[in-house]
Amino acid sequence: MLNHWILIGLLAVSTFLSRIIGLEFMTGRELSPTLRLYFNYVPVAIMTALIINQILTSTEGQFSISIPVLVGCLAGAIAMKLFKSFLPTVVIGIVAGLLVRYL
Repeated sequence: MLNHWILIGLLAVSTFLSRIIGLEFMTGRELSPTLRLYFNYVPVAIMTALIINQILTSTEGQFSISIPVLVGCLAGAIAMKLFKSFLPTVVIGIVAGLLVRYL
């Protein structure tokens, strides 16, 4: 069990060190418009990959759709369109997913 915690600690340190080194390297540099456009789409791509991974669950080699997660994502997308604010979107998405799961 201790080995797991050591591994988690080492991975955390290496992740944060790589990010700090990257930030220090990028600080003060002027980015080209193409590179700036690329970095605008990176968060969207990462969030999409994380959300799709949660919606499509794999059990015994077959994919299935998690209905509570799908409903929570759709409710969150509608809330984002309506409110254009992060906190209400997250709260509405979580509440919608929980209502579908437990009712």
